[in-house]
Amino acid sequence: MFERVYAMLVKEFIELKRDRWAIFRLVVPLVLQVFIYGYAATFTVSHVSTAVLDLDGSQASRDLVARFTANGRFDIVDFARSQAQIARALDTGRAQVAVVIHAGFAQALGQGRGAPLQVLVDGTNSNTALIALGYVSSIAAQYQRDEMTRAWPTRAGAAQPTIAVSMQERPWFNEGLDDRWFFIPGVVGTLTLLQVVSLTAFAVVREREVGTLEQIMVSPIRPVEFILGKTAPSFLIGLADVAIVTVLGVVWFGVPFVGSALVMTAGAVLFLFAVIGLGLLLSTFSRTQQQAFALNFFLVNPLFILSGFAFPISAMPRVLQWLTYLNPLRYFLVVLRAVFLKGVGFGVLWPQLAAMAALGLAMLTASILRFHKSLD
Repeated sequence: MFERVYAMLVKEFIELKRDRWAIFRLVVPLVLQVFIYGYAATFTVSHVSTAVLDLDGSQASRDLVARFTANGRFDIVDFARSQAQIARALDTGRAQVAVVIHAGFAQALGQGRGAPLQVLVDGTNSNTALIALGYVSSIAAQYQRDEMTRAWPTRAGAAQPTIAVSMQERPWFNEGLDDRWFFIPGVVGTLTLLQVVSLTAFAVVREREVGTLEQIMVSPIRPVEFILGKTAPSFLIGLADVAIVTVLGVVWFGVPFVGSALVMTAGAVLFLFAVIGLGLLLSTFSRTQQQAFALNFFLVNPLFILSGFAFPISAMPRVLQWLTYLNPLRYFLVVLRAVFLKGVGFGVLWPQLAAMAALGLAMLTASILRFHKSLD
């Protein structure tokens, strides 16, 4: 058995060697996508175009506007003179955020009364709008604290104002809240899924399409040996993908790797078994490479969306949350981010590893049975 599987493996690598563009297709797109995700995928919002309407014209209102320009998150693109100009700036897309300071702002502050600040946000992009509103709230809260301290100086017999709650933030595992530390480990699993499923599905379908599958089946090789020989290259390429993206993430993007390489390798092996089984299952439903491509596109995109790579699973409808339990990428992303940033081991990650092992066993069994049926 080993000799026949080895012969199939050698055959696959000989075909890979003869294909001049194979290495280019396997390596270059992978590296390019790592850089695209590393630099483009971020939740940070900066340079938010902002219009300001200051109807108070006081020192206090100018101080507040100066805080927006000094924050670095906002770019003042228009100092409007009327509400109509504010509306026009938002309608035309010139400004994403509009800050309106009404007359009497400084007087209300001086009298210790509430001084309302109107903020208008273009909600077309809800994510940007919510993040920008958070930045505005932070600036306004800091301004309020500074004004309280300035307006009530400490004097003999004067009471020092107190703040009921003082929040001190201390993020764990990613102290700088760097988005790349979140995205790059996820890229390891996402790109590996895309490439391995495609390789596995197309490798089997190509044999059927060119008419060599029947020739191989009438040879002494058994179907199980054929499957092992066809999927082993995809498995090795998948491990290489994990290694390449991990090295790029750590060396180029500076993402810390504080966990165990053994835990990550174990997770990668179990994940690859699952996605190879998935790719093989796709191949049994496809007669041509065009069909395999269509099925691959139809399945891989939902797997990406339902993995928790960018969209929190807890925010999804209950039915979709249940579907995520059938997604091996969901578990692998937990393993990757925990190993990269937290440094936890098998004692914590065994549920994710067990889930990937169960999914891999189920998918490989189903695909092998389906492959036998399709041959018959």
